[in-house]
Amino acid sequence: MAGHSHWAGIKHKKGKADKQRSKLFSKLSREITVAAKLGISDINMNPRLRSAVQAAKEANMPKDNIDRAIKKSQGGDESNYESVVYEGFGPLGTGIIVEVLTDNKNRSISNIRGIFEKNGCSLGSEGSVSHQFDICGLIKINKKNCKEDEIFELSTNSGADDFKVEGDFYEIFSKKK
Repeated sequence: MAGHSHWAGIKHKKGKADKQRSKLFSKLSREITVAAKLGISDINMNPRLRSAVQAAKEANMPKDNIDRAIKKSQGGDESNYESVVYEGFGPLGTGIIVEVLTDNKNRSISNIRGIFEKNGCSLGSEGSVSHQFDICGLIKINKKNCKEDEIFELSTNSGADDFKVEGDFYEIFSKKK
């Protein structure tokens, strides 16, 4: 009667869910560690770390794992993650920029190249696509939180490049600093 065990079915489903959750937790932990290394390890003073921790909490990552990732950034961690940017061309010459957080550049470029080739794209050299893009900051504010006139005045006085009303949000665009 192989395959008819109720427990075996549950075991396989649970194993698959655990594997997916483990993969997600690893990514979130890595992002928390890098954010804490690049800035201050205080969540209130580091916006990148704050958003990484918030994403981890939304994914129901245990508090112990979050604390461990922050502490890992302060200690002498043997794995050193770095951010790498790859540029390429998609269908009809569409420019694609891929930002990767990796501890092994050779493995990453091999994986990225494989993904590009499987989908009919080609990897370009550094600077081949980036000139087509403007890197900017985007701030989204829920309309319920404040009035349009107040946000518009505040954003223009602060040097914002553009202000838009999109759906339930005000969008403020600025230069990257």
